[in-house]
Amino acid sequence: MTPADSMAQIAAEVSRCAACPLARSRTHPVPGEGAVPARLMVIGEGPGRQEDEAGRPFVGAAGQLLDRMLQAIHLDRSQVFIANVVKCRPPQNRTPTDEEIEACAPFLARQIALVDPDVILVLGATAAKALLGARTRITQVRGQWQAWGERAVMPTYHPAYLLRDPRQKVVVWEDLRQVADRLGIPL
Repeated sequence: MTPADSMAQIAAEVSRCAACPLARSRTHPVPGEGAVPARLMVIGEGPGRQEDEAGRPFVGAAGQLLDRMLQAIHLDRSQVFIANVVKCRPPQNRTPTDEEIEACAPFLARQIALVDPDVILVLGATAAKALLGARTRITQVRGQWQAWGERAVMPTYHPAYLLRDPRQKVVVWEDLRQVADRLGIPL
């Protein structure tokens, strides 16, 4: 991060980025949005079709569920920063490759530094691996506090997964309760 770094600067750089093949097929880059600084930063995998069309993170069905998840712990989008590991949509919403994740990693690291969150909520396996290491298994770390540098990280299931398996909402609620507790938000 440079002294003059800003989210606008990062967004401009993301819009010009051609460091990986995703830039060739995107409609709009999706750098992220929200409060800066913010006590909570939410990090997902990558933009889907609706996000690619809108240029905004989490606007589809999974985004609507994320909004409800945040509301359950008395937060809304305006109070958090929401980003993805990769800033451009992978074709057919496939999992981003290691090369694509590595190309976007400097952008994400700069965003984390600017947001300066107390807690990072990591959504799903890809985001967990990107922040916590390639050998990370979401099923093994979900619900357990981790660290990214000095930052507290709570890995949990991605809202898109919860739409496919609503039974998992119960365990994600426990993860969100831990986040609220760490942030001092009474439930």
